[in-house]
Amino acid sequence: MKISREVKTAVLVLSGIILLIFLFNYLKGESLFDSPNTYYTEFDYNALSQSSPVTIKGNAVGKIKDIVYDYETGKTRIAFTVNEQLKFSKQSRIRLYETGLMGGNALAIILSDEGEQAKSGDFLMSEVEEGLVSSLSKNFSGVGDDLGSTLKTADTLLVNLNNLVTDQSEDGLKNAIKELNSTMKTFKSVAISISAFVKNNDDKLASVLNNVDSITKDLSGITKDLKDVKLSETIAELDKTLASVNAVMTSVNNGEGSIGKLLKDEGLYDNLEAASKEMEELIRDIKLHPARYRRILSKKEIPYTPPKEEDRNN
Repeated sequence: MKISREVKTAVLVLSGIILLIFLFNYLKGESLFDSPNTYYTEFDYNALSQSSPVTIKGNAVGKIKDIVYDYETGKTRIAFTVNEQLKFSKQSRIRLYETGLMGGNALAIILSDEGEQAKSGDFLMSEVEEGLVSSLSKNFSGVGDDLGSTLKTADTLLVNLNNLVTDQSEDGLKNAIKELNSTMKTFKSVAISISAFVKNNDDKLASVLNNVDSITKDLSGITKDLKDVKLSETIAELDKTLASVNAVMTSVNNGEGSIGKLLKDEGLYDNLEAASKEMEELIRDIKLHPARYRRILSKKEIPYTPPKEEDRNN
């Protein structure tokens, strides 16, 4: 069966119309496939727009369907739709609240456990929640007074700072800034000099760094060698030796052993001193009377000759 061009055109046009209706209702917040329930409420003023959300406990459950001004009562009548699966009491209240500074307004269903179940077409009582913008508008006069006081204080502070900057005295801020500028110029000159020095001595600095690296490696090797020598055992042996020497010195100090007796025996000291004196007298006598000792010192045996009377007197 061959479909004519006219039928194809008609089907295409109808499809476009249906799609256009669907998009139009979608932009309005309505769905062609759902059958939501419609409820009504009213406010003293209008702060909503069509397609504004209807929420319950923060969850979107519906949309604003229609906004009509009632000329008899002077109030704004709101028609909104919610999903038919949502069940709530007729005593529930519809609250107008702000979704944010730039987010507009929305309706929230405040559930109530009392009363019979609401049906589509019922009228529900409303309330308005005070938001951030309305709170600021009410308290703006107080904020304005505080802001004026703050601005006056800031103006006084700026005047004082201006007087401080324009101070021409020796301790004024202007002179301090000049000194700071001069100091910064000096630092800049020093930095340029250091940069030139580093540039001119780049090879020498590299050589110094290489030497430092070599020294570091040598020190690492020395440290390894000292570790291999078992320095701790050597120190332990030295400690034992020092302990032995300390014991010997303690024994000597207590007068034990030959050295201790020699150092501590006063009689031995007196005998040595007496012997020393006698040796000194003997040497003196040999110098004064060598003839007396000639027989002893001569290689030939010389008979003993008693000394004369004169020699005895001497």
